[in-house]
Amino acid sequence: MARVRDLPVFPVAPEPVRPGVSPATAAVRLPIEPTGPFHGPRVALVTLGCDKNTVDSERMMAALVGNGAQVSSEVAGADVVVVNTCGFIQAAKEESIETILEACRLKEDGDVRAVVAVGCMVERYGEELAREIPEVDLFMGLSQLQGLVPELRRRGLLPAEGELVPTMERPLRILSTETPHTSYLKISEGCDHTCAFCAIPLMRGLHRSQPVDELVREAAALGAQGVKEINIVSQDTTWYGRDLRRGPAGRDAPGLPELLRALLDGTDVPWYRLFYMYPSGITPEMVELVATEPRIVPYLDMPIQHGSDRMLRLMRRPERRRTILERVAWLRRAVPDLTLRTTVIVGFPGETDEDFRELMALLEEVEFDRVGAFTYSVEEGTRAAEMEGHVDESLKQDRLEELMELQRGISFDHNLALVGRRARALVDRTVDDDEEHVAVARTAAQALDVDGVTLVRGEPGSAYPEAGAMVDLEIVDALDYDLVAEVIR
Repeated sequence: MARVRDLPVFPVAPEPVRPGVSPATAAVRLPIEPTGPFHGPRVALVTLGCDKNTVDSERMMAALVGNGAQVSSEVAGADVVVVNTCGFIQAAKEESIETILEACRLKEDGDVRAVVAVGCMVERYGEELAREIPEVDLFMGLSQLQGLVPELRRRGLLPAEGELVPTMERPLRILSTETPHTSYLKISEGCDHTCAFCAIPLMRGLHRSQPVDELVREAAALGAQGVKEINIVSQDTTWYGRDLRRGPAGRDAPGLPELLRALLDGTDVPWYRLFYMYPSGITPEMVELVATEPRIVPYLDMPIQHGSDRMLRLMRRPERRRTILERVAWLRRAVPDLTLRTTVIVGFPGETDEDFRELMALLEEVEFDRVGAFTYSVEEGTRAAEMEGHVDESLKQDRLEELMELQRGISFDHNLALVGRRARALVDRTVDDDEEHVAVARTAAQALDVDGVTLVRGEPGSAYPEAGAMVDLEIVDALDYDLVAEVIR
């Protein structure tokens, strides 16, 4: 059997630094109980990577259930193991390969009938992986996933078509995270941008918007399953609908504002949260919608990647410093209580001390509430990989630490200003083993996994809201990234 070191060597990339979140806990998924017909084959689907992969897996789980399988994220006792791979950074690629190899070992021992690998890494490296790991029964990239069910049925790993679950009883998604009251809605696939550092278009292709009616139906189904918070995700959320305008509908095709209004009208989900909103795509209409619709939480994830125009040009980003500052001004004038999150890259090829100082100056000027920071990593096949002037790893780390120290202070100051204020919050989990805190919750200003949390004080053993409940809190203390609060009774 192949080993990790025998397989393709990928360029090394460090893990992102996410304030207030441990990388070890950010990717935890709940092993859901087997769902589906009792007599059906048992299929385990292991998800690696980002929230968009989670959506893909939950849709695959639903398709498998609809076609007679029992599905779970727990490998023990499975007849078939499906690994949804991630190909974004080196650590993720290695984890994907090791997970596939572990499933193959179970097959070799006779515990599993078949192993299937799907997703991003397979889309990009499928032929090479098939040569190196012949023990895998089936490889399917993202563009082939619609064939998963027919292929499993052809191999005798799913029941015949006559034994299917009735169409009206089939779920659209099987929720698989440890916080099922929070979920993701992927509104499009792929990306039209040509950022020099990014390999996503090589794996997920060009931008394709999902139809509005399908998204509303999916969001309504999530709401019916108890979801209180839907995170809108894509590669560039502001790009939604641009491809539709090239079709028969032309200029009348819906864009992001029309989609959001349809979601608000067609569901009763109380919180919608916007991620991956490129500054260049934020329009006055979009700002007005965020300002006037209370169910769109006053929170915006707006990746900028850098603060130096020279670096933004080298990165092939679609905006410049002036655009970033303009959009921030629009948003903060219209939504005074807005929480702004961004992501930045340090150590991109050619980055000088002056470029880094410009980035730091922008962060000081804007004072983003949240900043996710990454050191640049080489991605095979991208323009940046061929650039000159790669920055030494130790210098990247020094710059990253300096940047995060600046942001730690900004975050603490912003948290401190909240002490004494009241906030609506969503409870993620209760706590049994803490003498001071009884629950972990998040306000509208705190997104799942990437931001800090609100620790709820109380007496152990007292009756407090369960996970998924929405509560009113008073903020009583501030930490660097987290808040401390008490329930208002």
